[in-house]
Amino acid sequence: MGKIRGWDKLSDEEILQIRVRDLHLQIPGSELELLIERLYEELDAKGISFHPSCYLADEWFCPDRVPVIGVPFCLAHPRLKHIEQKMLYEVEGGTEGSCMRLLRHECGHALNYAYELYKKTRWCELFGLFSARYSGSYYFQPYSRRYVIHLEDNYAQSHPDEDFAETFAVWLTPNSGWEQKYQDWPVIKKLRYVDSLMKRIGNLPPVNTVRERPPWSASRMTSTLAAHYERKRKALGSEFHGFYDDSLETLFALKPGGSYSLKASRLLRHNRRELVDSVSRWTGHRKFDIRQLVNTLITRCDALDLYAKPGQTDNIIGLTALLTAIAGNTLKPFRRYTRQ
Repeated sequence: MGKIRGWDKLSDEEILQIRVRDLHLQIPGSELELLIERLYEELDAKGISFHPSCYLADEWFCPDRVPVIGVPFCLAHPRLKHIEQKMLYEVEGGTEGSCMRLLRHECGHALNYAYELYKKTRWCELFGLFSARYSGSYYFQPYSRRYVIHLEDNYAQSHPDEDFAETFAVWLTPNSGWEQKYQDWPVIKKLRYVDSLMKRIGNLPPVNTVRERPPWSASRMTSTLAAHYERKRKALGSEFHGFYDDSLETLFALKPGGSYSLKASRLLRHNRRELVDSVSRWTGHRKFDIRQLVNTLITRCDALDLYAKPGQTDNIIGLTALLTAIAGNTLKPFRRYTRQ
């Protein structure tokens, strides 16, 4: 089809039928350009001369052991951010703050690969083996003090490579106050290691550079936006924010009327403790995880503007059954642990 001019003036439905490559998106001139420049300024302020290059991809990531940062192509244009929100109900990195957090995290990966830090003995002692297998899901300890808190869902606990990237991101963040915030946590050893390591390698040239065109580049994506989002929804599975919409719409009404006068989100909030206690007791899963599920349903009920019948025990029974099914299908079995 080739380059399409003025595509941002088309309707959402028309844009969804355009191939990603034909949008001819680029970082220069976009909101991303200024944020990436800010990342480089933060690196300069820490004495790090290496600036990982960034390119538009289908999601946030660094290719395996390739020191380059892939940024979701939707962030290169406000119209595409709107469509991403419409199709997936969220835009990862859609705000200035969240985008910078993700850029710092991915920068941690890029530095790790550029200097092959994961091969160092002390790195492995602190973070674990880089060769450890990635899992589609991971079980984390929400109160552990052996990991920093940066991205959501205790992401540092998912893999040694992610642990390093998260630790680096906290260290890089201006005015994070990591020395004070984490001074009594075991993770302070990791932060001090990163601090010392960056001072040693900051002015050194990288030992590993980008030699090939990075994968999954938006400039080569031949699928339409519609096909892209269909694949993404399937890949996200239960993590897709609208995954449970059909079940919620079966339990509740799409608009107020008659006996449906109570906002469903309010019903969930009012009965959250009871739901968490009962589902946790029946399934054996942690209350922390069940509460996260309840919060997800509250968000979706608000987004869909669903209504319930006040004082109906059927509502609680239906919600308990739904949460029990979700927990059984998506959560790992509970393993007791001690706080660290």
